[in-house]
Amino acid sequence: MISKTYAPQEIEAKWYQYWLDNQFFRSTPDEREPYTIVIPPPNVTGVLHMGHMLNNTIQDVLIRKARMEGKNACWVPGTDHASIATEAKVVAMLKERGINKKDLTREEFLEYAWEWTHKYGGIILSQLRKLGASCDWDRTRFTMEPPLYDSVIDVFVDLYEKGQIYRGVRMVNWDPQGRTAVSDEEVITKEIQQKLVYIRYEIAGSQEPGDQQVPGSVPPAPGYITIATVRPETIMADAAIAVNPNDERFKHLHGRKAIIPLINREIPIITDEYVTMDFGTGGLKVTPAHDPNDYALGITHNLPVLDILSDDGTLNEKAQILVGMDRFAARKAIIKLLDESGNLEKTEDYKSNVGTSERTGAVIEPKLSLQWFLKMDELSKPALKNVMDDTIQLVPPKFKNMYRSWMENVHDWCISRQLWWGQRIPAFYMQDGTVIVARNKHEALEKVQHEKLLFAMTEADLTQDEDVLDTWFSSWLWPISVFDGLKDPNNADINYYYPTNDLVTAPEILFFWVARMIIAGYEYRGEAPFKNVYLTGIVRDKLGRKMSKSLGNSPDPLDLIDQYGADGVRTGMLFSSAAGNDLMFDEKLVEQGRNFSNKVWNAFRLVKGWTVSGGQVETQGITAPAVMRYSDQSLPIQWFESKLNATLFQIEDDFSKFRISDALQAVYKLIWDDFCSQYLELIKPPFDSETGTPQPIDPATYEATIDFFERLMQLAHPFMPFITEEIWQDIRERQAGDSICIAPFPKAGAVDEQMLTDFDTLFDVISNIRNIRNAKQISPKTGLPLAIKTASPDRFEKLETLVKKMANVSAISYVNEKSAGEAQAAPADQLALSFLIKGDEFFVNIAGEIDIDQEIANTGKELDYNIGFRESTLKKLSNEKFVANAKPDLVERERQKLADADAKIQALEQRLRDLGA
Repeated sequence: MISKTYAPQEIEAKWYQYWLDNQFFRSTPDEREPYTIVIPPPNVTGVLHMGHMLNNTIQDVLIRKARMEGKNACWVPGTDHASIATEAKVVAMLKERGINKKDLTREEFLEYAWEWTHKYGGIILSQLRKLGASCDWDRTRFTMEPPLYDSVIDVFVDLYEKGQIYRGVRMVNWDPQGRTAVSDEEVITKEIQQKLVYIRYEIAGSQEPGDQQVPGSVPPAPGYITIATVRPETIMADAAIAVNPNDERFKHLHGRKAIIPLINREIPIITDEYVTMDFGTGGLKVTPAHDPNDYALGITHNLPVLDILSDDGTLNEKAQILVGMDRFAARKAIIKLLDESGNLEKTEDYKSNVGTSERTGAVIEPKLSLQWFLKMDELSKPALKNVMDDTIQLVPPKFKNMYRSWMENVHDWCISRQLWWGQRIPAFYMQDGTVIVARNKHEALEKVQHEKLLFAMTEADLTQDEDVLDTWFSSWLWPISVFDGLKDPNNADINYYYPTNDLVTAPEILFFWVARMIIAGYEYRGEAPFKNVYLTGIVRDKLGRKMSKSLGNSPDPLDLIDQYGADGVRTGMLFSSAAGNDLMFDEKLVEQGRNFSNKVWNAFRLVKGWTVSGGQVETQGITAPAVMRYSDQSLPIQWFESKLNATLFQIEDDFSKFRISDALQAVYKLIWDDFCSQYLELIKPPFDSETGTPQPIDPATYEATIDFFERLMQLAHPFMPFITEEIWQDIRERQAGDSICIAPFPKAGAVDEQMLTDFDTLFDVISNIRNIRNAKQISPKTGLPLAIKTASPDRFEKLETLVKKMANVSAISYVNEKSAGEAQAAPADQLALSFLIKGDEFFVNIAGEIDIDQEIANTGKELDYNIGFRESTLKKLSNEKFVANAKPDLVERERQKLADADAKIQALEQRLRDLGA
């Protein structure tokens, strides 16, 4: 017994477990063509959000389709250890337990980190199962598991020995909350409201009132120079004041010195054309330790570098004042002190862009720091070339320009992080500071003993670098390391599955993950890691805001699945998610997805509820999916076969161009409109007037319908896997272990274009007749005669039975071309309403079904309205000023309105004549 309503909660867990039990997602190398996707590993700290839903739904659509096409489909899942985010979570957990990280050894902290990871790390992968993700879970990888950890260390050592990795002091993005360096790509720029503070710096040697100048000495300067800054808390780190050499306002200050307020330290006034004369006051405070541009100026002018901020963002002893105070608290305090000392000229509200840490949200500090770097110039060249020449295709291609801009201006990659959670940098220091890079301390000692001949040295004399590697330094190896291609470069898996086929990810990680994977692929396998990169858009709310927990504008994906079903959520997400375009999420989309599932379910119940007649029908030995020609139902079957095949061609084209949303829309229209609303109505058996139940349907038509339904479920399966499996299993007798997962994806066959054209006309005729019924309030049970004026009556004769059935037409006749002076083409004793379809005219006889007098009155009112509308339009077009000054397209629209009104008036006048008025 088929349930009345579709209940996804009852069937989703059942079928997912069935798929797992039968290992339909499992993949091992064999003779088939491989199709491989590696999941963009979500953070081990993460839970499912709307972006994951979109990204993983697209991946699952691609992998399920490939599996049904007979390919060896392998979707590798896994998680990323996410150094900064995970360490922050663990520190927070420890704080709740009253434990401070500073009181723990590294080993003790890592025990807690692993405890947290084992407890929470698998949450997001288990959530993906509820979505229906058909990953090969036996292949699940984690970037901190030993083989992948060792691969990262091996790559570091290899690149160091190639001279590509070095250690040096550079300005980096510093996260004071995470207390680590972060990459440029992990810095999110935000516009915030700040104070632009105007500070007076006294000029050294300024002449006080009453002072006398000594003959022959340098003339004294005016009393001060004003500098505008949004960072007054860094004035204690100032190394100079810079002015543009061409700025006449400051030429008298060239070579002078200024005095930093509050600490009274003298700094030089230098000249540099870098300074913009029309910004602020025209003067610039130069603080090399706390601004990358100032750092570059400092190098040019050989200025000292004074870092007054500690790693946690508080002022250190070098600041001299406000030591230990947080930088933002110090900013307010400095403004107050400047005001009290008379050095504050004014403050202004000012909007400026500020970099924040993607992981912690803290405002980033530019900071000089000793870090490890990877040279990128040479390594990145193959990655640039092979994307530009489409060896690797970006979808949509508009992102190529962004990619090229990044790669042509690539900087050395800061790969060290000041954390404990992650792959520890394999660098060991001798007591004199000599660096030995090796996979472990034992190998480092061997290098010392054999290369430096220090045989008395022991492992106790070596100290390992405290830092770990940037998380992306492990994930850039992901397509290779998940197949152990670095530890065992010639193993069966890497040789079979690499390069992978398609990568689905977000544009915001195009550079710091996608590009780096391409770099690693060419460096360690000599070829690209994937062939196509499908770049999804960002999921936004109806106001255009990116969905996030902090804004409170993001629904819980699991709540959506509970309410609408996984299939409803999947299709809802995909209905408007073209590649590279942001998705404006509206829960109504998911509701539409659920309604689609309900529509399919109700169609299934309808078909399975039919009784098949026992009579024999000649099928001429033709079986689906060939075109069938039998019984009175043969035309709908032939039509839908062509419609299905035409749609399959379209869908294959959509998939080839990664138009996943378009492919789903085509499936949706085929099932909802063409199959449910049209085909099933065309072949549906009539009701028995005595019993009120459907009459039996002939076996051939029923078998054709079941075949169509089966293929439609296979076509829709990649998009909505659960309901299609439920219906597919029940629509025919199945063997144990059968599944739609491995059923063939439908292939396009012959398309009868004339048949499609004829049925388009058929549906137009039916629609027009139904519209006439509705407009004139004529009961659907009332049969109406139809007359057709056409040069090709044979085109309509074969459709007569269907027109009569679908539009309740009592009789169909054909009339000749109108003779000269004839009032109407329909017989004179009939009252007919007409409509045109592609040059053919149709007359529906409604005589006796309407009130003639009322119809004449209504038509007269409509005629009066259109005459008035025509006159107003004609008046506007007769206005030479309007025609001369209005935009051409506006004038053309008015002319079209006039032409439409003329045609309407003629039709209404003819209508009145037909009514005898």
